[in-house]
Amino acid sequence: MSELQISSLQNPRIKAAARLHGRRARQQSGLMLVEGYHELRLARDCGVTPRELFYCPELVRPEEVGLLAEMRAAGAMVVEVTAAVMRKLAYRENPDAWLAIAPAPRRILAELVLPENPLLVVVEGVEKPGNLGAILRSADAAGVDGVLVCDGRTDLANPNVVRASKGTIFQVPVVEAGSKEALDWLRHRHVPVLAATPAAERDHWDADLSRGVAIAVGAEKEGLSRIWLDGADLRVTIPMLGRVNSLNVAQALTLLVYEALRQRRGQG
Repeated sequence: MSELQISSLQNPRIKAAARLHGRRARQQSGLMLVEGYHELRLARDCGVTPRELFYCPELVRPEEVGLLAEMRAAGAMVVEVTAAVMRKLAYRENPDAWLAIAPAPRRILAELVLPENPLLVVVEGVEKPGNLGAILRSADAAGVDGVLVCDGRTDLANPNVVRASKGTIFQVPVVEAGSKEALDWLRHRHVPVLAATPAAERDHWDADLSRGVAIAVGAEKEGLSRIWLDGADLRVTIPMLGRVNSLNVAQALTLLVYEALRQRRGQG
């Protein structure tokens, strides 16, 4: 049995959860929505314990049932809701059976532990949550040691960041910081900065990415700020042979981190 059963769209608990769609409510509460079975599954595997779990029995798939008992055992308040209530809570158009309220990730630069020859990503000024989520997904796939989100125009707890990242926001060490703070932190740790910009003359595969490096990318419209372009140890470009002079920032970042992975594997 669930601890609560809710069918009313006007229920105060449902209204409070729905307010977390907004950035201000997330920032004031320190909470976020984690929507979707796979995203919630990865969050739990990474040690995240939701405060509340909303689930819709009619949408639960047989292979997902075990998550319910696990959430109860972890101490989450379990709330059974109707499909109509789940649609109100959900950010996506066609929700599945699961949505939770959990603490938003909060990590500072001082907490980021670096291995020898780290592979880091710097993302400056990215506005679209989908792009930031896709960057986190690529960072996880390529084994990136940390992502520094600088002067972001969207927050990490945005439901679309969680969705686009497929939950890897809980897996990849990610920190929000100002650009100057992040650059000073990298310099103090002697991590070279590689800035990706269409104005560079060296192709990205000609750079040595086999050693410790922080790969910096900026928003598609504006690119990296002068802080990163002037502070970079090296600037590179991704060759463009067509009529469009830039890639989607998440696509560009994926090419860069996989070139780093290729070089590192080549050295064993």
